[in-house]
Amino acid sequence: MIRSILCMIALLTIGHECLQAQTADVATKKLPTADAADVGMSADTLAKVDEAMQESIDDNRIPGGIVMIARHGKIVMHQAYGKMDLEADKPMKPDTIVRIYSMSKAITTAAALMLYEDGKLDINDPVSKYLPELKNVQVASDGETHPATQTMTIADLMRHTAGYTYGRSGNSLHDEAFKELDMLQRDDSLETMQTKLAKLPLVFEPGTDWQYGISIDVLGRVVEVVSGDSLGDFLRNRIFDPLGMKDTGFFVPADKVNRFAANYNTDGKGELTLGDAPAESPYLKAPAFESGGGGLVSTAEDYMRFLLMIAGGGEFDGTRLLKPETVAMMTTNQVPESVGWIKFGKEVRGGVGFGFGFSVRESMSDWDPDGRVGEYGWGGAASTHYWVSPKDELVVITLEQIMPYQWLTEFKLKGLIYDAILE
Repeated sequence: MIRSILCMIALLTIGHECLQAQTADVATKKLPTADAADVGMSADTLAKVDEAMQESIDDNRIPGGIVMIARHGKIVMHQAYGKMDLEADKPMKPDTIVRIYSMSKAITTAAALMLYEDGKLDINDPVSKYLPELKNVQVASDGETHPATQTMTIADLMRHTAGYTYGRSGNSLHDEAFKELDMLQRDDSLETMQTKLAKLPLVFEPGTDWQYGISIDVLGRVVEVVSGDSLGDFLRNRIFDPLGMKDTGFFVPADKVNRFAANYNTDGKGELTLGDAPAESPYLKAPAFESGGGGLVSTAEDYMRFLLMIAGGGEFDGTRLLKPETVAMMTTNQVPESVGWIKFGKEVRGGVGFGFGFSVRESMSDWDPDGRVGEYGWGGAASTHYWVSPKDELVVITLEQIMPYQWLTEFKLKGLIYDAILE
């Protein structure tokens, strides 16, 4: 209390120095921990997580991984398993840095929603208000293109109803343009990406369907235009530093390379091959393209800080980033009812919609039967996962570095972890 009063007085004369000191406090303060029994969980049941992870390692399905679990805002498990680098025989550690790929999306969406709260953009604004290249965007349909009749909005970018893909949609006009334009080029800036968007036709009218793709990278460029900062600077100043996410960014600094995991390819049958060695990775250099949709590296603890902020209604350890009503838009389904559940090709994830940044479980189905209604989360291309159950006040993060994406760890652990809840 005394420190807060002194800070208020000091702000009259020394500007942001005291706020920076408070941010430093968050950065150095450890996350609260608790024994399983103290938060209504069974330690014996949670021990089965260790067995399940070791089984995956013994079967050579993963070289190693990390599991972090919080209940009632307190960490009850933060365990590392196996190896972070098989070739170097380095053990996985709780603070190992990994490529989180699409786990970046929720963070970038939160950044845009902070600008929404600042009154600098509206979720119903046309994207073309900030990126004029999209004023006359085309839609590819039946082998030809035509001007879009629906307006692409900021909300469409956030919930993946904009009409963008990752260039593997089966729509030849869109996919060929995506390839020719060399979208998501690491050596391009987001500003350069913006100049390409007018030549990339959409696969459907905005707001009429759901398709996973580059929309959050486009949203990241909107953040830059509206804020006047680079996306990396905005994320660092407004999210990472305030939350104490000290190991999250678009590249791995030289003094942290020893904590950076190798990335592996799998055949899904027990054969692992090195895909990206830490000492030679492109992640060792700051990219020109700061991909808000998939470019970040992070740790389990850093991402837990972000998720605890979301679970706390936009506040973490006395630091508020978002209002509860804004977080509610992130964690409830925002996809129009006419669009239906989210899907990847022929795979329809029954009962699962999408909010502004997270998938959201609205009802149960054969898809992920161990999930729970109200659960929100997502993952990343290297088989990183996270899910949050508001009803249970449960937050789970599992990290590994395996491509292509596999559900192995989430599906293997989810039922075990829910079974550990006693009250």
